[in-house]
Amino acid sequence: MTRNKRGRHLKNWNSNQAQAPQGKLRIIGGTFRGRIIDYSGDPVTRPMKDNIREALFNLVGGWVKEKAVFDLFAGTGAIGLEAVSRGATAATMIERHFPTVKIIQQNIQTLDVAAAAQVHASDTFFWVRQFVKNPADHPAEPWMVFCCPPYDFFVDRTEELMTMLDSLISLAPPESIFVVESDRRFEHTHLPLADDWAIREYSPAVIATLKR
Repeated sequence: MTRNKRGRHLKNWNSNQAQAPQGKLRIIGGTFRGRIIDYSGDPVTRPMKDNIREALFNLVGGWVKEKAVFDLFAGTGAIGLEAVSRGATAATMIERHFPTVKIIQQNIQTLDVAAAAQVHASDTFFWVRQFVKNPADHPAEPWMVFCCPPYDFFVDRTEELMTMLDSLISLAPPESIFVVESDRRFEHTHLPLADDWAIREYSPAVIATLKR
C-alpha cells in the first residue's frame, strides 16, 4: 500500500487552453475530449474547477479503464462522464439535487452514453446503504469510487461519511481505487485504513487516493 504523503502537486493550468462558456463544462480527455456539457450554474453543485479536475485525472486517469465508476456526489456529472470518456466500463452517478439530475440525464443523451452511464436521483448515504445490501448489483470488475461531497460534510457529517466509505471499501473487488476530495479542514487520519492513502494537495482541494 502507498504510505501517506502530502505535498503541492497542482499542475499549472494552461491559460491558452480553450475554456468552456459560462454554464458549460468541457470534457478534458478521452473519447469525448473537448465536448461541452451543460450544468445548472447552481452553486449547490460546486463544480470542480477545471484545473483541479485535470490534475485529478492526471493522477488517476490511467486507472480508469475497465473500472466500474461510482461518483457518489455527482454534482454536475462531469467526473462520471469524464471517466466514461476515458474507458470506464460504466459510471453510476448519485445526485440528490433534482434539477441537476435532469441536466446530467440530458448530457448522457447528448454524448450517447446511456448504455454506460446512469444517474440516480437520491441521497447518497441512503443509496449506498441500499447498494451494500444487494450484492447482486455489485459490479464484478474493479471499482473506482469518487467521493467528492460538499466540503462541510467532512466537518458536519464525518462519522457518516467514514462509515459509508468503510462499507464500500470492505466490499470492493481487488484493484479497486477510492478517491476522496476534501479541503484542509479534514483530518485524513479519520479515513478507513488511514495509513494506506496517498494525500496530495491541489489547493483548495486535498485529494486522497487508496488502491486496494
